[in-house]
Amino acid sequence: MSNENLDTHPSDMMKEVVMKRINIVLLLCFTLFVTSAAHAEKITVAAAADLKFAMHEVAAGFRNDYPGEEVEIIYGSSGAAYTQIQQGAPYDLYFSADIAYPQELIKRGFAASTKVTPYARGRIVLWSATRDASKMTLASLTDPKITRIAVANPEHAPYGKRAEEALRAAKLWNAVKSKMVYGENVTQAAQFVQTGNAQVGIISLSLAVSPELSRKGGYYLIPDNLHEPLEQGFIILKRAEHNALARQFADYMNTPAARAIMTRYGFVLPSEKVDK
Repeated sequence: MSNENLDTHPSDMMKEVVMKRINIVLLLCFTLFVTSAAHAEKITVAAAADLKFAMHEVAAGFRNDYPGEEVEIIYGSSGAAYTQIQQGAPYDLYFSADIAYPQELIKRGFAASTKVTPYARGRIVLWSATRDASKMTLASLTDPKITRIAVANPEHAPYGKRAEEALRAAKLWNAVKSKMVYGENVTQAAQFVQTGNAQVGIISLSLAVSPELSRKGGYYLIPDNLHEPLEQGFIILKRAEHNALARQFADYMNTPAARAIMTRYGFVLPSEKVDK
């Protein structure tokens, strides 16, 4: 009687060895995947609306340097984010267009440190999608043909506050206040002008020089002696006190690459002079 049915065939033994090796490789791959996922981090950044284009590029550069890490940017008015943070919004960093907001959050115990990091000074401009704003001045806003002027809401948006200050300093506020159309933030004010819901807007220089807006019209730089400085600063929030990725992103803002992006979008960096 043959032993063929009782002994394991050599080819079967080889298949078994191969399958074991495959299983080991799959297990190692799975372990590496789980380990990588466990070490990957995510941060959520609350950013002033004037940073929409600049911060998008900064974050892209940061992701290139830290592949696999996730950075989510949420844009809005600085005042609205200030309120949301106190109500428990899950932000890790807060970039404000008015340094007073993060300073107040430090006093109230919402920050991971006791000092705000200044990152830029902003500028306000006249901008229009249908007129050559580069040939305008604030006095041009009294033109009867201009019936709607878009600005960010001065109650919670720093750029709206500075727009009102400039118009009051130029003694034009009473003549134009009935024409005002208020956006929730400076980006929405720009959108009102883009869509024809306003003929001109007072918006941030950083938006006016962006690729999206610059191809539609020029701008008039409003003298900065007509308003309080738009000094901007950021903080790491309390919830990210021990978050290494949050600190890496904060440090990245001072790199030559990030500073070059901010300069290109018209921001005046700390220690630099403001052009009148």
